[in-house]
Parts: sequence; structure tokens; C-alpha cells
Amino acid sequence: MQEETLAKENREIVNSYRRLLRKAKPFLKGDDAKQIRKAFKLAVSAHEGMRRKSGEPYVYHPLAVAEICVEEIGLGTTSIVAALLHDVVEDTDYTLEDIRYTFGDKVAKIINGLTKISGVFEYGSSGQAENFRKMLLTLSDDVRVILIKLADRLHNMRTLDSMPKHKQLKIASETIFLYAPLAHRLGLYAIKSELEDLHLKYTEAKVYYEIVDKISATKDARDRYIKRFIRPIQQALNEHGFDYSIKGRTKSIHSILSKMRKKNIPFEEVYDLFAIRIIINTTKENEKAACWQVYSLVTDFYSPNPDRLRDWISTPKANGYESLHTTVMSRTGRWVEVQIRTKRMDEIAEKGFAAHWKYKDKPGQKGKGLEMWIANVRAMLESSDSSALDFVDDFRSNLYHDEVFVFTPNGDLKTLPYGATALDFAFEVHTEVGLTCLGAKVNQKLVPLNYRLQNGDQVEILTSSKQKPSEDWLRFVVSSKARSGIKHGLKDEIHRVADLGKEIVQRKLKQLRIPLDNDVFNQLTSFFGYKTTTDFLYNVGKGVIETKEFKRFKESVSATAIIKSRPKSIQDLRTLQKEKKAKGDEEDILFIGEDLDVIDYKMAACCNPIPGDDVFGFITVTEGIKIHRTSCPNAPELLSSHGHRVIKAKWASKHKKSFIADLEIIGTDRVGLISDVTNVISSEHNVNMRSIVVDTDTGIFEGRISLYIDTHAELMTIIKQLENIEGVVKVTRKKETFTHRTIEQSK
Repeated sequence: MQEETLAKENREIVNSYRRLLRKAKPFLKGDDAKQIRKAFKLAVSAHEGMRRKSGEPYVYHPLAVAEICVEEIGLGTTSIVAALLHDVVEDTDYTLEDIRYTFGDKVAKIINGLTKISGVFEYGSSGQAENFRKMLLTLSDDVRVILIKLADRLHNMRTLDSMPKHKQLKIASETIFLYAPLAHRLGLYAIKSELEDLHLKYTEAKVYYEIVDKISATKDARDRYIKRFIRPIQQALNEHGFDYSIKGRTKSIHSILSKMRKKNIPFEEVYDLFAIRIIINTTKENEKAACWQVYSLVTDFYSPNPDRLRDWISTPKANGYESLHTTVMSRTGRWVEVQIRTKRMDEIAEKGFAAHWKYKDKPGQKGKGLEMWIANVRAMLESSDSSALDFVDDFRSNLYHDEVFVFTPNGDLKTLPYGATALDFAFEVHTEVGLTCLGAKVNQKLVPLNYRLQNGDQVEILTSSKQKPSEDWLRFVVSSKARSGIKHGLKDEIHRVADLGKEIVQRKLKQLRIPLDNDVFNQLTSFFGYKTTTDFLYNVGKGVIETKEFKRFKESVSATAIIKSRPKSIQDLRTLQKEKKAKGDEEDILFIGEDLDVIDYKMAACCNPIPGDDVFGFITVTEGIKIHRTSCPNAPELLSSHGHRVIKAKWASKHKKSFIADLEIIGTDRVGLISDVTNVISSEHNVNMRSIVVDTDTGIFEGRISLYIDTHAELMTIIKQLENIEGVVKVTRKKETFTHRTIEQSK
């Protein structure tokens, strides 16, 4: 039986390899096929005997990643070779020098970028962030590293079922926090949407499958609607001799849920569940005119919404995306989004950077679209001496931004993140221009540095050799290039003042008889509400923090907690884990309700978890362990950037302590309504209310009720009964939106 299984697996490996070659065949030349075969044989040999968590041969994974690179991203031979070998150096005895000797320097550099940093990271740093920064450093040499990493992450997400729950949460959170935004920025919309949907599948499975079922249930009616809608458009396009195709595209599950939550509406009220995409085949010279002609034909049949016209053909997005979007009113009274683009534009929209580069007229030209963004990332990497977490934070800030289009005095177009200021524009021109910027003229009028730019503004920057960067500038710039440039300009002064601050802190700690070590500096940084130790020391040096405040720190933190290098909860957690291991229990799980006498933990105020919610524990700097819901707004950042401080947690079955749950109720006002609501809560379920606040306006009422709840099931029952009360339109459990920074890093 085992021999049969092995034979079947070997056939599947060979079939996967042949499928890969078939898909790569259109662009293979010279000895490309030979190089791919050599990489395939090495991968099979290196990973021999290794298996994934699913039990499948490990080599299935690099083969699948290589196939994604070819089919879904459009990469070539070098990328296929690198994808087949991307785990060889990290997971086997082969070295980077072995790869360089056999496949050359280019492949070796890509694989080096894809190989995780080994070793132990110091407390307070983040291995995930360090590895992400290392990967981005290869942008200076080869953007294919990022693209192969996205293919690797996509296949890992597609095969996440075999991983334990806590690993699913960690990998899914990293994905939504960093990799989905990165796919968006590189124009890989299909991959970005799939990554977002898969994140939802593993963090909020119940909600995910509810939406999947509802989309499936309405598919036939939706298909009929699309056919009726496009029939007159097809006739018109045929009459005008267009070579075209039309697709009906359903919104991603993640975007549907985002709309439901943003507008606080049920699935049935999300009217733009799909978009119509018209793809025309025409010459590059005729693209713009042809797209506008198709727009004219569409609006002959359906009335457009003038506020929803988006022209990304005249001014493409910074990631290379080009398309004409309009929203029109159908004959049944529903809004329908129509996207008009050419075959070239569609390939760029689907395959992002690789297709964008393929279609460039001059591969060497600089300063537009993706090349400009990559140049900015390179500059940020070269000038950044901040921690990996700070770098990732700055980098992420620009991934999902909308854009604003402005002009130089000479009429050159510049694309900046939405909300950008005149100072952002100055740094976009050049770092030195930004550092010496005094002010700006926008449309011939003098404006301050913090003036927010509008589409179409023409900007002239005023500079002075006497001007120096100010710390206040960081408060109003939004682009990563500006933030990085300002920090670099300030760093000499900041380090000088921070060194002075460190001397002051050391003297004061010596007076207070508090031991000097990194953990005490971390605790002081958190106590005074700063993000980094350098920020804290800088503010001591400037006199913002007075030395008398250190007595308050000593009083608030016990001497024992200061002397120990980690919070007491961590020491006790390890002791508890050893005891459980000795008994044969699940040693790495914190059971909420049973372990409180041993470990100090609290419910996180940002999401108020209650028994029955999927949860995890997070070790804070000074407040022990906080319990968060997996669907908490802060979960992606906590799990992705601080995975080393996350512990598994479950509700103990005997747990009877009550927890706070907040409900929001909307309905039509009537006499006796509040009485009926409180009757369901207090009389029928004997649940205590912490507070109730109700506002009414022109017959509509909105209320917020805080309840002491024992279990998730009890809460769901109460919600259903409240929704059945006459006049109540909707009852939802409130999700807070506090940021991780205000909740965790300030404590």
C-alpha cells in the first residue's frame, strides 16, 4: 500500500512539473528548459523525505509556487528556477554558495532575499518585521523577490487547513497586515482579493461561509440579471465592429463584508455585489479613444452617476492600473459598476508589476508608476536606521493610500498619497528640497507647509539654505518618503539629545536604586507612552519629561517587577506550562477561568471578548496577559508583528464569570419599546445591564446597551429575541476600533 502511495505521489510530482513547463513554454528560449529541469531535480533531491503538515511531499509546494509565478503573475525562467529552490537554503543542507555555483548570482540573490533570518531576536524586537525588511532590501537588486514571496504566501494560504489553529491565525494575520496591502500596491488585484478572502476564512470562518452560501444561493438570479443588462451593450458593440469580451465579476467576500460593516447593513442590502467588465482589443495608439467610445455606448442605454466616474486611463494609478470606471442605473433601479479597459490594461490589472514591465515602451525609463514607488522604497531603506517595526509601520502607511494628482511649475504630473501636504510634494521632488523647504505656492498663492494638496493643484516649492527640518513636520506628512527623509535629517540632533537623556536617566535610576538594563528602559518607554526607547530618551534630554516623574514610575511598578527581566505573568506562564506538561495536559494553552489563580490576565478593552469567542493571549509590556478576540481590529498587527508575544488561549468549560458585551439597537420609536427591550434582557434571561443609552430623532431611535454576559451562545439568543421585538430593525454587537498603539504600546 505504501509503495502504491509513493508511486502515485511521484506521478503527481512529474505531472506538476510537466504542467509547469507547458505554461512556461510560450516564453522559453535557449537553454531555459534545461535550467528549469536542473532546478526541479535539485528541489526533488533536496526535499526528499520531507513532508508538509498535510502529509504531502514537500516538493509539491515549490512546484505550486512556480506555477503561480508563471500563470497568475506572469514571471519568466529566472523566477521559475528561484521559486523551485526558494526553500532549499532555509530547510536543507544546501548553501547559498551551492546555488550560486550551479545557477548563477542572480538566482542566488533572489533566494537570499527569500530566506528567513535565523537566530534569536532580542525581547522587544520582531522576527517577522526583521525578515520582512530583509526581503524588501532586495528591491534594490530585484523586485522578483517580492513577487515570488507573494506567490509563496498565496499557496501557503490556500493550503492552511492542515495547520493548527494558532498557526492559522498567525499566518493569516501576517497576510492581511503586510502581504495583501503589498499585492495591492504592486497591482496584483486578483491575488490581493484572494489573500483577503482567505484571511477571513481562517479568522472569522462563520461569517465567511455565511457570505459564501448567500453568494452561491443568488448566483442563478445574478447571472440572469447580468445577461439582461449586457444584451443591449453587446448589440451596440457588435454594430460598431469592436473586438471585445464582457465579464460579470462578483465582489470579493472581504469587500462585501467590509461594505456590510462600514454601512452597517445586511448582505441583502449590498446592491453592488458585482461589476461588469468590458475588455476591448485595440492598438495602443487607439486605446483611450476606444474606451471613451465604449463609455458613450454604455451611457446611451443606462444613466451614469456623475459622482462615480473614475478615469484611470488619462492618469493611471501609481501601481500602473489603467481603467475607466462608471456606475450606471439599470432599468430595474439598481446601480451597476461598469469597468472599461483594453486587453493590455486588463493583463496589467490581473498580473500587476510583471505585465506592467512587459508592456513598457522603454524598460529603462524612470519616474513613473511602479518604478517611482520602488525608487521611493529603496531610498527609504537606504536612509532608515530605525527599528524593523518602525520601518514596517512607515512602509505599510503608504500601501493602501488613495492618490492625489498634482503638477510641478513646468507641468509635470506627480502622484502622491491622498492627504499629502506641500511638504510631501517637496520631498517627492528631492530629499534636499524637502529638508530646506520654507513654504510653497499653490496655484500662485502662498500656502504653509501643512497645506493639503487637491487634485489638479500646481505647486512651486520655496526653499532656504537656513531652513532645517523640524520634529513637528512628522505630524502632518503622510508619504513614507517624506517621513523617512525627515527622520534621516533629524537623526543627528535626535541622537545627540537622546544620549544626553540617557545620561540623565542613568543618574536618576542610580539615585532611586533601580537596576540599569534594557528591560527597565523598555518599561520606562511604555510607562511614559512612547513608541521607541530613542523617543523616550530624546524627550528626557529635551526636558519634556522631568526627572521627578521617575518617582511615580517607581511607585507604580513594584521592585520585584523591575528587577525581573520579564513581567511576572510570563514567569508564571512558563511554570504553569511545565506543570501541565508533567501531567500530560495541553501545556501551551492558557485556559481562561482555570488559570487565573496562577497567571495575571485581563480581557482586552478593545474587543471585550466573552466565553465562546475565538481568542488568543497577548503578553503586554507591563500589564500581564491581555485576552483578545481573533476578530479584534488590532489582531492582525499583534499576531503579525509581535507573534513571539502571542499565546494560545481557550475558555475553560466551567468558566462562569460574566463579561461585558455592547449591543447597538436601531429601530422605529414607539411607546413601550424600551420596556420590551429591558424585559427580554432582565426578565426572560435574568441578565444584568451595565448601562443603557437611547437617542430618538424624528421617529427613529438608536440605543447602546452594555450587558454582563456569561457565554457567546447566550448573547446570540438575546440578539435574536431583541430583533423579534416590534419596531426593532437591527441589533449588532459593537466592535471597537481602538488602535494597537493606544492600547498595548502605551501600557
